This record gives sequence, structure tokens and C-alpha cells, in this order.
Amino acid sequence: MSSDTPLVSIIVVNYNGDRYIGDCLDSLVNQTWANKEIIVVDNCSVDTSLSLLESQYRNCITLVKNADNFGFAKGNNCGIVISKGRYIATLNSDACAEKTWLEEMVFAIKADENIGMVASKIMLHNNRNSIDSVGVNIYPDCMSRQRGHLEIDSNKYSVVEEILLPSACAALYRRSMLDEIGLFDEDFFMYCEDTDLGLRGRMHGWKAVLAPQAIVQHRYSASAGKVSQLKAFYVERNHFWVAFKILPVSMLFRLPFYSIFRFAAQCLNMLFFSGKSLKAKQKTDTIGIAFSVLRAYFSMLYGIPAVIGKRKKIWNYKKISSKEIRGLFKKYKLSVSQLFLDPL
Repeated sequence: MSSDTPLVSIIVVNYNGDRYIGDCLDSLVNQTWANKEIIVVDNCSVDTSLSLLESQYRNCITLVKNADNFGFAKGNNCGIVISKGRYIATLNSDACAEKTWLEEMVFAIKADENIGMVASKIMLHNNRNSIDSVGVNIYPDCMSRQRGHLEIDSNKYSVVEEILLPSACAALYRRSMLDEIGLFDEDFFMYCEDTDLGLRGRMHGWKAVLAPQAIVQHRYSASAGKVSQLKAFYVERNHFWVAFKILPVSMLFRLPFYSIFRFAAQCLNMLFFSGKSLKAKQKTDTIGIAFSVLRAYFSMLYGIPAVIGKRKKIWNYKKISSKEIRGLFKKYKLSVSQLFLDPL
């Protein structure tokens, strides 16, 4: 293939995804972008995933079999380190890409050598007029949420535009950016690893854009569940690790106040203002989720020494100023009310 059609490596991490992985891979095999390799990383699935992959897809994928469940972050890294593409695409195993998905993202990233990341227009599989994500926005304590989540698709997100960072559910990364900033932080295991990676990329001067014609249908939270102890633990712990790695000192001093306000507002919203169906769903596991959040704080504190070491490396090599970092947080800031759209 010529340099005009560079190789793209697509990484799909699978864990007990036999219900969805076939649809996902079928959508990738049928992409209009021909110069691609599909790498499936299986995190020690115990369902029928492996037999399905080996019997039906052995001729069109490279299969990596992990000896344990390494999580989304390390799982993607296992695929990236053996990949050969100039660009790296990540796609959740519970998502399906439209035929021109890869082509649209490559066209977007090739438009500017300073673009390191491209976001897809991710739609909700069970309601294809509703948006799941068109990038990621961020609250001042580094709690992130999907931009455009639950909005009805319209002309609002119809042109290529700069964003803060993409969701790794369906994204494209420039290999030279990953060589410079490093891969996903494997200590995160799952959740917030794409926020961390994206912010590190921005700190190194790389841009991120939305490719609105790169469309994916996503079964939102099909693996971990929309509201679960697992998600509560990793989201609450990991977003603090992002904050300690990324935030300028002036923002770190305000971190406790933003977090206390955010947490209090979310609790009040869950108790008094959420819809009955959501409250009923949450009520069954409120105590379990509360303990998960408490465990997350202990785990977060235990990991602080390692996080501080990572922060030193990031800040030694950053290419934008603290003022510019604060500017990004201001430009792509989430309000507390926007966080209510996706409770823990």
C-alpha cells in the first residue's frame, strides 16, 4: 500500500463478550479502508468467546490470549505493542462500526500533523437517534463524561471540530504521539484511562478532533453495567489519579472543594430528583456502591506515591504552560448538572 493509504491497527479487547464480539468483528472486516490489521486481545474469557474467535475469525484477526483479565488499559496495550500500523484504532467489543468509520477517522487525522487523536460519533445501539459520545469533556476534579451524551443527533455535531479528547470506546491515535507520551496507564485497569491518555497528549501539544461521519453503534455499559460497584470503584479512584497526574498546583488546591460539591450534588440528585426507574435501579445496591466508593478512596491514597512519580515525568516533558492547561479545562468544562446524566 502507498503512503496515502497507511496501515491502521484496530485493537479490540474482549472479556466474556460472546454476545457482541461477532457483530463487532463483522463490522471491522467490512470496512472500506482496506489497509488494516485487526488485533483481538482476549482477557481470559470463560464464555464461548475464544471458540468463536478461533473457529470463525481466525483468518482475519490476530488473536492475543492473555493468561488473566488484565483490564481495558493493559489489554489495549498488549495489542498496541504488537501492532504495526501508523495509526492505532480502539473499538469496544460491544460496539459496531459503520463501513466508512476507519476511512473517515484516517482522513481527519491526516489533515494536520499536529492531530494526535480522533473521536468517533458514537451512537446508542438501542436508540440510534441518540448520541452516546462525540468526545469527552471534564469537570475541574477530572471527573469526565461523554460530550453530547443522550442528545438527539442533529446538525450540532456535523463538522470536523477540535475537542478535548476522544473516548477510547471508538477512537484513532497517531502512533508517533503514543511513542512520545506512552500508552494507557495500566494501573487504572478500566475507566478514565482514555481521559488520562488524552490529557497527556494535550499536555504534549497534540490536538484532538471529532470526525462526525465516523459513526459507531455502542451498547452502552454492556459489560460493567450503567450503575455498578465495579464502575463506582474504578471511576472514583481513577479520576483522582488523573487529577494528581495532570492538574496544575493551583487547581490541585481547589480539588477538594470541587469534589465535595460534586459528590454532594450527585447524592442529592440521586435521592430526590432522578426518575423513579433510575432510583429503583440504584436503591437495590446503594450500600454496595457506597462501600465501593469508600474502597476507592483507600486504593487511591495507596497509589499516590506511584502517581506522583508519574506526574514528575509528565510535567518534565510537557509542551504547554499551566495557563494553557487551565484554559483547556475552562473551554471543555462540565457543569455538575451535566454529570447527572451518567451517575456512577
